[in-house]
Amino acid sequence: MYESILRLVALYAIKFILISLSLTILIVCLFFLIECIAAVRIKPFPVYEGKWQNTKIAVLIPAHDEEISIASTLKTIIPALKKQDDVVVVADNCSDRTAKIAREMGATVIERFDSVNKGKGYALDYGLKFIEAAPPEVVLMIDADCSVDEDAIKKLTECASITNRPVQATYLMVRPKNSNSAKEFVSEFAAIVKNVVRPLGLKRLGIPSPLLGTGMAFPWSVIRSVNIASGNLLEDIKLGLDLNIVGHKPIYYPQASVSAYFPSSLQAAKSQKTRWIHGHLGLIKAYVPMLFKQAFLQTRFDLLFSILDLCIPPLTLLVLVWSVLFSCSLIVGLSQISWIPAIISLTAGFSLITALTVAWAKFGQSIPLSKLVTVPLYIFWKIPVYVKFIVAPQKAWIRTERDKIS
Repeated sequence: MYESILRLVALYAIKFILISLSLTILIVCLFFLIECIAAVRIKPFPVYEGKWQNTKIAVLIPAHDEEISIASTLKTIIPALKKQDDVVVVADNCSDRTAKIAREMGATVIERFDSVNKGKGYALDYGLKFIEAAPPEVVLMIDADCSVDEDAIKKLTECASITNRPVQATYLMVRPKNSNSAKEFVSEFAAIVKNVVRPLGLKRLGIPSPLLGTGMAFPWSVIRSVNIASGNLLEDIKLGLDLNIVGHKPIYYPQASVSAYFPSSLQAAKSQKTRWIHGHLGLIKAYVPMLFKQAFLQTRFDLLFSILDLCIPPLTLLVLVWSVLFSCSLIVGLSQISWIPAIISLTAGFSLITALTVAWAKFGQSIPLSKLVTVPLYIFWKIPVYVKFIVAPQKAWIRTERDKIS
């Protein structure tokens, strides 16, 4: 009888755990679907104009050993600036010709050497402290490996000036030229979903956008309202969450655009993915409780939607988690314990597939479907990255090796 009771308790525990996990993944997938459907809604965007000529701006570029790309990046920025504007390159712990090249291009260059406090957040904070003696009205942050579209700086400046909010441009990440690797096609599609589809869906829903690390603009008073000096792996998303919590809700402005290439080398790509995945999972762990607390303390239930968006993990991880959960639920159902977890998981899977189909049909048709069917193989390539987060998560910021911008 004692063994029967234990067995019954164990079965109920398994059922409860699987139902709880299935409901969690269902909520995440449903919100992901809502974002994707909202993104395809046809509705005109507001256009912000009239503040450009009289607005003083500073473009801040953090650069760590960026001699390969810094000149190309500055070529897309400097011609767009007005007489009163400045571009400041923070040569952060550089051991190459980054500072020299940036000075020759006409940028203001400041050099920072700190072997302890490493990371992009520290470099940006150093740059902000440098320009605060004569602060601009708007600060733009651009990565040193990006190409900035014509008028993007003007559009970001006007949006930030008029709305008095942090602004995120469209950030396109594309595979290296002449690449036909299925893995890189999958990466490009995942970037489209993360950096275009989901921010656009959030904008349609009236929910603050995440910040994506480059192509960002801030009114001066806004960027100085939070501390950005950190070595967090995803200092951009952290910054967006911190600003959102204090009431400065980031806005997505798709009319402005910046772009960058994925690294071509396998090791650089793996390093970049590891930083992104570990950083994202770390932020979920740290910020979900904080956002819940602030939502109720401030009676700001819009923060609950930011929690849902934050809890959408990287695309391949979401597919992997769903696959494992559905497999376990199916086994439990076939064992006659309960079919409820399998039904919930199947609904989640349908939502996930529908969301990806909607995203591809509207925004990703440049990505061949024949490449996307290799997602399972891509997941296997990234499993060690996920396992590493459990065993030994990356905590220190590591720069991704760059390819030359042509």
